Amino acid sequence: MFSALELTLILLAAAVFGVVAFRMLHLPPMLGYLLVGVVVGPYGFGIVHENETTNRLAEFGVVFLMFSIGLEFSLPKLSSMRKTVFGLGMAQVLLTLAATMVFGWLTAHLLPQLSNISWRAAFALGGALAMSSTAIVSKLLTERLELDSQHGRQIVGILLFQDLAVVPLLILVPALARNAEDMLAELALAGMKAAVVLVLLLVIGQRLMRSWFHVVVKRRSQELFMLNLLLITLGSAWITEQAGLSLALGAFVAGMLISETEYKHQVEEDIKPFRDVLLGLFFITVGMLLNVRLVQENWWLVLLLLVGPVLLKFSLIAMLTKLFGQSTGVALRTGLALAQAGEFGFVLLNQAGALKLMDPLLIQLILASMVLSMLAAPFIIAKSDAIVLKLSANEWMMQSLTLTQIASRTMSTQKHVLIAGFGRTGQSLAKLLEEEHIPYHALDLDPDRVREAQAAGAHVSFGDAARRESLVAAGIHRAAVLVITYASTPSALKVLHFAHELAPTLPVIVRSHDDSDLDKLREAGAAEVVPEAIEGSLMLASHALVMLGVPLRRVVYRVQAARDERYASLRGYFHGASDAPEDAEHMHVRLHSVTLPDGAKAIGKTLGALKLGDLGAEVTIVRRGKRRIEVMPETVMQPGDIVVLRGASESVVRAEERLLK
Repeated sequence: MFSALELTLILLAAAVFGVVAFRMLHLPPMLGYLLVGVVVGPYGFGIVHENETTNRLAEFGVVFLMFSIGLEFSLPKLSSMRKTVFGLGMAQVLLTLAATMVFGWLTAHLLPQLSNISWRAAFALGGALAMSSTAIVSKLLTERLELDSQHGRQIVGILLFQDLAVVPLLILVPALARNAEDMLAELALAGMKAAVVLVLLLVIGQRLMRSWFHVVVKRRSQELFMLNLLLITLGSAWITEQAGLSLALGAFVAGMLISETEYKHQVEEDIKPFRDVLLGLFFITVGMLLNVRLVQENWWLVLLLLVGPVLLKFSLIAMLTKLFGQSTGVALRTGLALAQAGEFGFVLLNQAGALKLMDPLLIQLILASMVLSMLAAPFIIAKSDAIVLKLSANEWMMQSLTLTQIASRTMSTQKHVLIAGFGRTGQSLAKLLEEEHIPYHALDLDPDRVREAQAAGAHVSFGDAARRESLVAAGIHRAAVLVITYASTPSALKVLHFAHELAPTLPVIVRSHDDSDLDKLREAGAAEVVPEAIEGSLMLASHALVMLGVPLRRVVYRVQAARDERYASLRGYFHGASDAPEDAEHMHVRLHSVTLPDGAKAIGKTLGALKLGDLGAEVTIVRRGKRRIEVMPETVMQPGDIVVLRGASESVVRAEERLLK
């Protein structure tokens, strides 16, 4: 039996190797986690067995995921989605329950070995199959930048109701063995508790959240900010759990309340490490449930239990989404994304097994089919566009019509500015271009924004700039420049790839949050990258210099010189305790000053002999109160010199050691 530390080390090591392998094969890392669970689990090599520790860690992964989703949904936004959540979502759960009970009745008659399925067992099974994987679907939608798309909103709305429906289902399933009076009393009590808790969180919590965050932020402690964030997330989850609701629901409410504050984006960045690591453990525990030998021995039953529910849910959800007024394409994409099983389905299935509502062999077979459906989910969602185009001629016509509309609006336009994204930045750019009588055309994925902007006379079309066909229709071959106005590096890299493929000589200007991805975007073909943080500092500096009496011409020269150097002199900054930890995936360039005391190793040596450049560090020297001295290989280091190092954290640390030790 492994200790908690040994168990954690085994899971981490297996996860690292699994994700590295799947990344090298250009497959979703989620599949790596699932496969790792199969390999190390009790039905694989038997290295790790499911226990309370692994289950709790996995549950925390879903908690932090739901918290992140809550950050994207403010109370007004959730209110505007009530038709989707309580209309479409409720219809999906209820009809899946009914269809599964009919399916169970038919299966009992067609397959004699399963004839002992009662209506109670079918109800429990229907509840389990009605669930879809919030963890898998939400993560994939986020990675594909589809969380705020039309089908993304339908998917998230249905997932939210599924999470809400878990509560009464967890009460109903064990109550099926009791009389109706006890069941109604338990449901009424649970409903009252849920109502009280949600009112406390949404009403009182909303008033307290902003003022409390102000108190914490004024302390100027990153450590305190993180502790407060974890307290709110886990505390809200604990409150809802005590009320008989799910942990995930409390975390979602906490995220939704914080989304109303100005600290939303900082919280989003800080929570990512916890969310991604714990989600990985969740997917590993899901993989541990797959009994490979059982699948081999009963492959035809597992195949039936896999294909039947997946097709049933896909058809049912697509039909309901269509009935609720969505297009065929949105309906099909919604059905494909939610056809798989979900994490809460395992909870309901295990509960049914503990109550002996179903045969243990049948539970294992259903469990295996559910895990396989979750393994297939990333592939289905990745190919959803191609599947929709094949299933729906209308969708093909709609996409063709959209591209035709874009092409018709830009056909007579030459040497125009092609704008990817028509948010605030894109609209500001368009206004300036109009004042200079320069033609432009924008592409945006928000239908409401496009409709309102078109009505106001803006040259914008509904389309995805990250698709080759949209860029061609928007006249990329005739454009003078392409401007990517939203700060999303993954999407920008896709646009750059297609732009370089279609029009290799077209200059592309890209917006980014800071300088961490500047080199990556430049290597991908961006002619200019505009980091918001550095541009903001340039504007602040220029205003300050003008107010201090520096001639405007010199200020303009300074700012332009910094831009001409590709911001080289401004990239990196001195880190302090209030700064967020560096992203391990993108090592930010940083600055660090080192004062050379008497006896330092570098004293008396030349810069050329120290070879700091070989370590990846750039050097600036301040000597005897002067601002800077000319840095040359023959420059001899003296006591009291202040050496300013610029480079990645590891390079700066190694350079400092070479200077001092």
